[in-house]
Amino acid sequence: MNATTHPRQRAVRIEIGAEARSYVSEGQRVTLVPLTIKRRQNRKLLIPPAPEIADRIGGFDVPMIKTLGKAFYWKRLIDDGTYSTTTDLAHAMKVEPGWAAEVLRMTMLAPDIVEAIFEGRQPRHLNLHTLRGRQEQLPRDWAAQRRLLGFSDA
Repeated sequence: MNATTHPRQRAVRIEIGAEARSYVSEGQRVTLVPLTIKRRQNRKLLIPPAPEIADRIGGFDVPMIKTLGKAFYWKRLIDDGTYSTTTDLAHAMKVEPGWAAEVLRMTMLAPDIVEAIFEGRQPRHLNLHTLRGRQEQLPRDWAAQRRLLGFSDA
């Protein structure tokens, strides 16, 4: 499928070295997620990086990485038109619509925060419970997100 059939889809050829984790394509920052997706019967499993990689980097918050991976996958399903609404997606995935919306909001985190989480560099207090257990939504402004979540301004 090319960009003429769907305006949001673009054909991009990417050659990535062993150490690359992100790149910019047409002004859009793309972060590589260190997950493997395996199909088992009728489900897809998100497999975190191997333990030797985790030990080298300093450890991963596996539940947060899996949830972020799920969030970006679900966002792609909505963006490419597979599901028209979050409610349709939630019914298809057999989850509560509120949970699906909460997970999808994680895609609005600043790219450097997402990258830090994938690389295991997030502040100690930042975990899935911290992000999900908030009374108010995270600000959309990335600088405000960094301050609120304990990151230094980039």
